[in-house]
Amino acid sequence: MDSYLKKKKSHMRFDDFLSHIDTLKSSPLGGLEAQFKLAPKLRLKYDSDKIKANNPRRAAVLALFYPNDDNETTFLLTERASYKGTHSAQISFPGGKIEDQDPKLSDTAIREANEEVGIIKEDIQIIREITDVYIPPSNFLATPFIAYLNYKPSFIINQEVASTIEVLLSDLMDESNVDTILMDTSYMKKIDVPCFRLNEHIVWGATGMMLSEIKEMLK
Repeated sequence: MDSYLKKKKSHMRFDDFLSHIDTLKSSPLGGLEAQFKLAPKLRLKYDSDKIKANNPRRAAVLALFYPNDDNETTFLLTERASYKGTHSAQISFPGGKIEDQDPKLSDTAIREANEEVGIIKEDIQIIREITDVYIPPSNFLATPFIAYLNYKPSFIINQEVASTIEVLLSDLMDESNVDTILMDTSYMKKIDVPCFRLNEHIVWGATGMMLSEIKEMLK
């Protein structure tokens, strides 16, 4: 992927992305070191023992790559609907908690993508699982799965999603889109939070951490 991603404004063609899938499957994961580049300070307080002691609920999300209308590699984010809850109106991947009908966590990610944005389950190609992300405010341990579609989907959103956001992979790789923002949330006030600025949206927290690890893999 080198020549495509070294140039700040170059847009990776989707066929080039597909040609590197075998490499992605075997690439070493950046793990917590990669994630913590985009981790809020609150998250840094939780080590593996503390997370285990909290007995978090399990969840899974789908980082879905696909070609846009110009055959450039893009991935899907969603803007959550507004509600009285911890993650209201935040930017995230499609995903949610594991249900009894899900044989494994990858099935959770696929089912949620189908329910939330209408992705056809059978067309989703899982590339790999990456590092779990602990989400302190809601006490979830979320497993991200990188996947792809061979075409641009038609999105049908449900009540959990306000809108879909199509992001160029080249924008994720652009270092100028990494920033820090002063934020107030339901659980912390006036705190500097590392983030990505993507399509005029602020992407931070668990989703930012997942994207940070994906970005390190693609480098």
